[in-house]
Amino acid sequence: MRQLIIIGSGPAGYTAAIYAARGGLNPLLVASSVEAGGELMNTTDVENFPGFPEGIMGPDLMDKMRLQAEKFGTEVVMDDVTSLDLSGDVKRVTLGSGDVHEARAVIYATGSAYRKLGVPGEDRLSGYGISWCATCDGFFFRQKTIAVVGGGDSAMEEATFLTKFADKVYVIHRSEELRASKAMQDRAMGDPKIEFLFNKKVGEVYGAEKVTGVSLIDTVDGSESTLDLDGLFIAIGADPRTHLVHDQLELTSAGTIAVDGRSSRTSVTGVFAAGDVIDPTYRQAVTAAGSGTVAALDAEHYLASLGEASDPIPAATVAA
Repeated sequence: MRQLIIIGSGPAGYTAAIYAARGGLNPLLVASSVEAGGELMNTTDVENFPGFPEGIMGPDLMDKMRLQAEKFGTEVVMDDVTSLDLSGDVKRVTLGSGDVHEARAVIYATGSAYRKLGVPGEDRLSGYGISWCATCDGFFFRQKTIAVVGGGDSAMEEATFLTKFADKVYVIHRSEELRASKAMQDRAMGDPKIEFLFNKKVGEVYGAEKVTGVSLIDTVDGSESTLDLDGLFIAIGADPRTHLVHDQLELTSAGTIAVDGRSSRTSVTGVFAAGDVIDPTYRQAVTAAGSGTVAALDAEHYLASLGEASDPIPAATVAA
C-alpha cells in the first residue's frame, strides 16, 4: 500500500509530487493517458512563470516539472482514474487499466477545463491566437485587433484588461443582455477601445497557422458576416474537474472542492485538494503550483500523525 497517491499532472499535481517525493513519501502520480500536463500543454509561450525570463513553451514547462518530480522518486503513471473510493482510512484508486492502488492519503489536483465554443478551427488554433486567459496571453496582442466571447463578469474583466495591449477589443455576445454586474458592464462600455457586438455568435475561426478572423452568425435573423481579428479570447466559463468526487467530497457553490481555510484539507480525512479544482478565481500556473506545495505539506503532516512518514520537513526549510 502506498503512502500517497496524487491525481492530476498540472502545476499543482507535479509540484505536490516534487515536495512529497523530497519528503520521502515516494508518491504515485496518475497523470492521465491523454491529458497529461493539464491546460499548459495547449499553451505556446509562457512568460509569467518565475524563473524563465526568456519564457518557456507550456509543454516544455510541464515536462521539466515531470522530470523534477521523477528525479526525487515520484512514480508517474500515464493512465486515467475511472473511480475513487475515499471512504475509510485506506483510499482506493481504480485506473483504466483495471489496476487498483491503495494509499493512506490522496491529493486531488485534476484542475479545470475551460468551456469551448465547439466550432470549426477552435481546437486547431488553440494557442495560435485563441486563448482562454487574458492574464496569461494578453501581452502577445500589443496593437492588435482581438475579440472576447462572453457576457459575464469574466468576459468584461478580460476585455477591459486586454485594452492595455490591444488597439481594438470586440465583445461578442449571443443576446442583447449581458450577465455581468452593472459595475462591470459600465466599466467595459465606457472604454473607447471596446465595441460590443450583440446578438452574435462565432460560427467558425479562420486562419491557417494563426487566427485571422471569425465568422459571425446573427442569433436573431441567422445572417452571417466576417470579422477580421488577430486573436480570440473565449470567456464563457470553466468547469472544475470534480466528476470523480461528486457525492464524496463537499463542493462549494462555485462547484470547486471545498477546503478548510488556506489549507488543502477537504471534507474527508486524508484527502487533500490543490490547484484550479479548488480555485474559481485566479487559475494561474504559479498559484496552482503554490497550492500543490500546500497539499504536499498537509499530506505529509497527516501521514506523520499516523506514523506513516518521517517528521514533516519544516515549512521554512523544505524549499532549501
